[in-house]
Amino acid sequence: MFWASYLLAVLAIILAWPVPILLSRAQWPARSPFTAMLLWQAIALAGGLSMIGAMLVYGLEPVGDNLIAGLRALAGMVLFNAPTTALGFWHIFALSAAALLTAHLVFTLLLTYYKIQRQRRRHRELLALLASPSAQGAGTLVINHDSPVAYCLPGGARSVTVLSDGLMAALEPAELRAVLIHENAHLSQRHHLLLWAFAAWRQALPWLPTTRLAQESVNSLIEMLADDVALRTESKATLIKAIAIVASGSAGNTGTTDIRPSSPTLALSGLEAASGGPGSDAVRTAASRVSRLLTPQPQLPAAVRSAVMAGCALLLALPTALLVVPGLLG
Repeated sequence: MFWASYLLAVLAIILAWPVPILLSRAQWPARSPFTAMLLWQAIALAGGLSMIGAMLVYGLEPVGDNLIAGLRALAGMVLFNAPTTALGFWHIFALSAAALLTAHLVFTLLLTYYKIQRQRRRHRELLALLASPSAQGAGTLVINHDSPVAYCLPGGARSVTVLSDGLMAALEPAELRAVLIHENAHLSQRHHLLLWAFAAWRQALPWLPTTRLAQESVNSLIEMLADDVALRTESKATLIKAIAIVASGSAGNTGTTDIRPSSPTLALSGLEAASGGPGSDAVRTAASRVSRLLTPQPQLPAAVRSAVMAGCALLLALPTALLVVPGLLG
């Protein structure tokens, strides 16, 4: 129990600081965005589990030889008024911190979900007033907007893809197909759930710089994944031109009123920017995506991808083992 708490604390520090920084600066995620996405999720889950687990195991160390015995003793203290003299100040502090952090993370996750759903509902009501059905197919709406705009609004069976008049006028048929395929990829792969989770992580721990790095990286990776789906049926030249046209409209919208949601957790921005908002960030994101398409790099070898996935499994197994195995051995 004693050594497990310190090992968990070290793992939490490593996953909260140097590992995300190194991954955010790496070049290989653009070669295999799906693999990189799995790694980011493993880092977030293992980091949170290690952070909470370190405090929990340390706090329970005086009342049990293993985690299970410690939890049973703690339950007796809470439910049956058993003596708490075995717990010192720092042990009580650690247990309280673990409970508060767990409650904070869960509450922030649920609160973020509630806010997103409320904003999407309001935005859907706005679209009902301002948008009209598109000839491109069911689930596609058109808004009267001169600038090129494309995004999707998740909502299960009510999910819609929103296009502007300006976009449809600026794009050739093949380019418009690329836009629609890109947006449908966001919806079919449920990218909004990833954005929700990482947005909640950043909201819960805004003081941790790596939460910002993780959210920005995930935003970029989902755009790459959607681009790759569009490339299965459309050419690189077609997709590059579509990205450039939408990015030019995004830059021109700076400081103007726009119907688009301002957050990627509300709607997915599609061929615009991963950030979902107008301005220089959109242009920079589009530029990086165009650069990836203009100078394509080979996908990571299968052996390397397998090694990264094995690393993801190890990241999740290690804190779990440090928490569970002592209880099994006790």
